[in-house]
Amino acid sequence: MSNPFLSPSPLPYGLPPFEAITEDHYAEAFDAGLAEKAAETKRIAESTEPATFRNTVVALETSGAILDRVSAVFFTFAAAHSTPGIQALQSDIASRLSELDDDIHLNAPLYARIKDAVSTVPDDAESQRLFSEYLDAFTRSGANLDDDGQTRLRQINGQLSTLSTHYQQRLLSDTNAAALVVESEEELDGLTPDSIASAAAAASDAGHDGKFLLPLVLPTSQPALPQLHNRNTRRRLHTASVSRGASASAESILAIGAEIAELRAERASLFGCKSHAEYATDNQTAPSLEAIHAMTDALALAAVRNAEYEASELSSAAGHDLEPWDWSYYSEQVRVDKYDVDLAALRPYFELERVIHDGIFHAANLLYGVTFQERTDLVGYHPGVRVWEVFNADGSGLGLFLGDYYTRPTKSGGAWMNSFVHQSRLLENRPVVINNLNISRPADGEPTLLTLAEVTTAFHEFGHALHGLFSAVEYPSLSGTAVPRDFVEYPSQVNEMWMLWPEVVQNYAKHHITGEVLPQEVIDRIEAASTWGEGFATTEYLGAALLDLAWHELEPGQSVEDPLDFERDALEKAGVLVSLIPPRYRTGYFKHIFAGGYAAGYYSYIWSEVLDADTVEWFKSNGGATRANGERFRELLLSRGNSQDPLESFRQFRGRDAEMQPLLVRRGLA
Repeated sequence: MSNPFLSPSPLPYGLPPFEAITEDHYAEAFDAGLAEKAAETKRIAESTEPATFRNTVVALETSGAILDRVSAVFFTFAAAHSTPGIQALQSDIASRLSELDDDIHLNAPLYARIKDAVSTVPDDAESQRLFSEYLDAFTRSGANLDDDGQTRLRQINGQLSTLSTHYQQRLLSDTNAAALVVESEEELDGLTPDSIASAAAAASDAGHDGKFLLPLVLPTSQPALPQLHNRNTRRRLHTASVSRGASASAESILAIGAEIAELRAERASLFGCKSHAEYATDNQTAPSLEAIHAMTDALALAAVRNAEYEASELSSAAGHDLEPWDWSYYSEQVRVDKYDVDLAALRPYFELERVIHDGIFHAANLLYGVTFQERTDLVGYHPGVRVWEVFNADGSGLGLFLGDYYTRPTKSGGAWMNSFVHQSRLLENRPVVINNLNISRPADGEPTLLTLAEVTTAFHEFGHALHGLFSAVEYPSLSGTAVPRDFVEYPSQVNEMWMLWPEVVQNYAKHHITGEVLPQEVIDRIEAASTWGEGFATTEYLGAALLDLAWHELEPGQSVEDPLDFERDALEKAGVLVSLIPPRYRTGYFKHIFAGGYAAGYYSYIWSEVLDADTVEWFKSNGGATRANGERFRELLLSRGNSQDPLESFRQFRGRDAEMQPLLVRRGLA
């Protein structure tokens, strides 16, 4: 059988032919793809024709088709279905891709041709944007460094690609190993029957027949903590979560993370920057690293103040000294007492199929007129992956949406969106995107009931999917979510607002047995209680964001002997060392920054939320979930990708720059 990556997919929208792909195909496809990309780049660099935008920049933009196809599938597998075969290949592939990237961006003749093409760039804004992005990418990748600087840069990039892969793989292994095994059902008192059945099934799958298993999600807070009555079980679950990666081994995740941060600091110095944080934030929408600190530091003061008030309320409710594993448990009790909102009691109203079809898809139809048809004739990379074809209001095909919702031992924690095919008018590509979540699979025959937080995550990730699906740009590298890191979370956060919007929530939040619609008075109480716990939530988030900045404000040559001491000192200096509130992610399981694209960028969630909160106010003031509003948001913002300055897209949509006040009100910090 021929290798399916070596030619375009014959399936609708270019969906990868997963049924035909085996692990043996990857090595051959990467060999061919890397060679093809190198040869095409060489031809562009060595061309004797005068350099033009078309024969240089656009030629680069359209090169490497095989590599694009195999990379999209391989790295989705590496995160969502990481088998031993994938893991064995991943380090080598990451290193070779890093080497090729350096070969391209440090190619002096190629860089010279790009600069020589400046006078031939068309006048349209998107072509001008593409040209400036290419120049910036070459400059930020070391094209202007001297020979010694480029040599050292290559060495660092190779080391970082290997270390990041090791971090990701060790984290998956440690997270699976840290899953909590519980001997008796009594120790799970407080969990719903379906949650207990799910824990029993997970234990059986892991070889612990007759016991119960609580897998860990990626963040510090675990979803079972608010319900577990047994304090010792809560303690064990919390301890398992925060202890991930805390081994004293020389090859521990902590040591890998520290080495990554130290190498990034050295790399930043090659570009004349004081730290990786200064280098990484230089091309974001935030005006400066100082502006980021000004915002986060001010929010931290207010958040910790609110958290201290919440702690006093919780201590009174508990009748004893609080420990970190007590917080979410008693916070739910106070929420019930003060606002009559029992989050655990909401789960029967949030059945996965209804959340998807009658909630997420329904909201997209109200706003944008799009419809969804499940394509059971098209398959994903795992039996649990589902495929929908997405249609515009006029019936034309828009793209494909894939959903991979359940957790499994081969899947990394957290939730994310990927693209298999990036939209591009130039390549005549329509988008193929996927959402990955980590919902516990119920016992056979039982419904999948979500927590309110999981529903929020599902709407959030679909906001990323819409950003990819609605892209309408010429060039693939400017498509969809290819925007600055501190802007990319903005559209996804906006999409969360529809979760409790009247026309949406009344359509999907129905009791899975009785069909009763979630009463409006309950929704009103949920919204009234929305600021309860924001002291904790904001402090927890800022702890992670400021820890990220601390790791990436290391000075060149500075080494960290004890990562846990460094972590504690960084949190104390930032004013967010609160014993009862660990950061959302600690050094030992901070995948976003050590094995993802968020290095010195985790602040972006709160930075994007300024835009999000202001946008929510616009929708509320202009009639809510109407087609006119949705089309405006789609046309002026979601469709633009990075084809122009994203903040300019925001200004065109909003009519002005964003204001901070809506965020402060939302988080109870006003």
